[in-house]
Amino acid sequence: MHSYCERAYANRQMNDLKFKLVKAEQEATALEQNVTRLEGQVARYKSAAENAEKLEDELKLRSALDKIDELESNNSHLSKRLEKIKTSRAVLSQY
Repeated sequence: MHSYCERAYANRQMNDLKFKLVKAEQEATALEQNVTRLEGQVARYKSAAENAEKLEDELKLRSALDKIDELESNNSHLSKRLEKIKTSRAVLSQY
């Protein structure tokens, strides 16, 4: 009887440990899947951030080029006005 109780107890412990092992393996698998999913998200976010930075740099460059064009146009306009004023003064000084 004593041996039977010991075997039953040992079997119960073994079954409990097998169950815990299966649960632990399931949790490990779930964690591995989460790691894989999160690594994919990190890769997507990193790519999106790199693309956003590239776009930001392009927009800054485009803005700077637009400002240069605007300043060159304004400079050209002011240079023409200055030449007209000089011409007008030269004509007036002749009289």
